[in-house]
Amino acid sequence: MLINLEHLAMVARQEPWAKKVDAGKEFWEALSEWIEENVVADFLSHVTRQVDEIVEIEPDMEDPSILSRATRYMVEFLNAHHASVRIYDPDSAQMLSFGSYPYEERTRLKYIPLEGSVAGEVIKQRKTYIVPDILAEDLYHNKEVIYKKGVRSLMALPFEVPRLSLHGRTMVGVIQVYYAEENRVFSSLELQVAELFAKRLSIVLTRKRILEISRITEKKEAIIQKIYRTIGNKKGVKTKEIFDRIIPELAGFMNLQSCALFSISRSYDHVILEAGYPSDGGYHTIGESFPVSSEPAFEVLLNLRSYEADPAYEIITPSYISILSPERSNLISANMKHFARIHNINSILYVPIYSDGEITHFMTFDALDQTQRYTDAETDLFLVLSREMMKIKKMERLDDALHDFKNPAIAIAGFARRLTRLLENEFKGPSRNQALRYAGILAEETRRLQELALSIYQVGEEQKLNLTEVLKRRFEINTEAIKEQFKQNVRIEEGPYDENLFVKCYPMHLERVFDNLLNNATKAIPIQGGFLWIRTYGDGDFACAEITNTGHMNENDRLKILEGEGEGRGLYITYRIMQLIRGKIDFKTDQGTTTLVVCLPRYKE
Repeated sequence: MLINLEHLAMVARQEPWAKKVDAGKEFWEALSEWIEENVVADFLSHVTRQVDEIVEIEPDMEDPSILSRATRYMVEFLNAHHASVRIYDPDSAQMLSFGSYPYEERTRLKYIPLEGSVAGEVIKQRKTYIVPDILAEDLYHNKEVIYKKGVRSLMALPFEVPRLSLHGRTMVGVIQVYYAEENRVFSSLELQVAELFAKRLSIVLTRKRILEISRITEKKEAIIQKIYRTIGNKKGVKTKEIFDRIIPELAGFMNLQSCALFSISRSYDHVILEAGYPSDGGYHTIGESFPVSSEPAFEVLLNLRSYEADPAYEIITPSYISILSPERSNLISANMKHFARIHNINSILYVPIYSDGEITHFMTFDALDQTQRYTDAETDLFLVLSREMMKIKKMERLDDALHDFKNPAIAIAGFARRLTRLLENEFKGPSRNQALRYAGILAEETRRLQELALSIYQVGEEQKLNLTEVLKRRFEINTEAIKEQFKQNVRIEEGPYDENLFVKCYPMHLERVFDNLLNNATKAIPIQGGFLWIRTYGDGDFACAEITNTGHMNENDRLKILEGEGEGRGLYITYRIMQLIRGKIDFKTDQGTTTLVVCLPRYKE
């Protein structure tokens, strides 16, 4: 049995009301058994059904809809008048209205302060707060609720959704369940059931966050892969082409209307439109310059003016500025408000892009929906896209420079050869030998300059490559770099090698992977010295290379790198390239050493 009947009967008989009942021990035991079989069983069945109803709420719905559905179940089960939900917004330090039953969000206060409020007290204490009489509660300021809705008491229940990523935040909120009774006494059982429902609601929202992260991660990976494929298959990088390929896919996923990339003048007085989507229909004129003073949002983004955000219309964080209502925000100029009305833009996101600690570019995302707040996963997607587009822009400029750089490099090499031939015929004696030596160096170095320019400019095609030969060649270059940098006490070790390891990929991609990993391994060697060792081997269908260096990598850093979150651009690029060429990368640590393992699918005829 779930209940000790003898103990229950004994406790019941001690109650004042029970002492008036003339009945024997058998009656009390029979009554206890009847309560268990008929009352408790039915109650637990009813609670279980209601819990299942909450847990099975469809996580694909929007948060306010999920919360409205859950509060409906709570109101009906607890015989309450109505219920509402508030979510703590850390960016504004206020409680945001986020759902209710019956639905009445348009008439509720959108924000209430964290300090000096019932909801704020629940958030800070993470405990249920009981208000038997709203009129007498100092922390409940909106007393009009008594007369407008006819409620006099409430219980406020905490719930939270844990952070699911390194950069995510825990979402905390409050469910306020209202009753018409004045000086209502809330039973212990009633409170326990309500808290149980609140915890199960947390499960639903956690499932929703997991689905969101999964979908956005898939979208993020698809976008990055598309960018790298576009770069790898073309002779030159075009920002417009990347925008035209990537942004439409993102627009459909996030319901975006437009997107733009701006650069900032060194004097911080102008911004220049570098790329935009769509590029037609009067949206974006590439190369157009705008005074920073023309848009208050520009000045706030660049920290050129102070501004206290109105949480009803905008959110300002170090990572982004989100305009919730362009029509009402003071950060939007009259011209931009007019533009937003014409194109049905209901929210705008500004994302700064940093280089060496300074904002050099920023991206804007115009959405059709009036987004109250972007999730951590969504903002991470925007940040990743912003960083990738910044790299694309730099690569495009590099391509342009190399296009002009190639011709003088070829010309210098040609004139150096002519000079060598002239010197061979005209000069005599010691000066002739010295001139020939100088001309030979000039010819050799300009030849290398020419090859470098051509190899960077032309990505080339996928080729059958000997993994061991590529690693040995990059290792030799890295060894010379160690000498040039005067890095002391580094012992070089090689082998054993498998000379029959062939893979198929772009030569530049494989060379960049090894260059970055060798460079990082060299930097990781302690100042007192150590060793750097490479080897290759076959492992089934994979060709593998190992780079081992003295120096220990902690587990947290290892996991961050494997998830593509590692510090440094080199490891970030390596992670993306390895995904593109269908390879695997791992890190092993053992007694003060770190081993980087690179595995690629073996080439098959």
